[in-house]
Amino acid sequence: MPTGKKPDPDPAHPASTTDADEFARAMDDVRPLRPDARGRVRRALAPPAPSAPTPERERDEDGADPREDSYAAPGLDRREIRKLKRGEYPPGARLDLHGEIATAALSRVEQFLIDSRHARRRCICIVHGRGLHSRTGASVLKSRVREHLRASPHVLAWTDAPPGDGGHGAVYVLLRR
Repeated sequence: MPTGKKPDPDPAHPASTTDADEFARAMDDVRPLRPDARGRVRRALAPPAPSAPTPERERDEDGADPREDSYAAPGLDRREIRKLKRGEYPPGARLDLHGEIATAALSRVEQFLIDSRHARRRCICIVHGRGLHSRTGASVLKSRVREHLRASPHVLAWTDAPPGDGGHGAVYVLLRR
């Protein structure tokens, strides 16, 4: 039964030993295995050196971050994103948010997600625009809608729509069943 007291230190090991010293002592009598004569075991490659962080993220022609063009929920097969990008899941409904205020747009998106799941739609399209006619020239709705979709329990994945269906100004959403 634990009493909350730390055990007395081992007299054979001084209190100033580090974990590395203790590990080295435990591994003192360990010897490496001989190489496999049949060549079944290969040496592990050294891990790649981490790339230097870039101070400014690259942007494409309309200011979008190319690494933020899709999302997949944890555990979802990445092939589903490829299917979504190729249009193998045609959208069953569309929501156009052009001209909307961000708070109103997000409430419309949430209701659209709920309604689409009740209608058993697998894929939907949300058009948020690219922000070309906004005061700042950047899309406020694009980032807010995508953040909302990433946090939504209804969404399995999303990706930019194909160019013919809105491109960077729209998103295809794959819903949970």
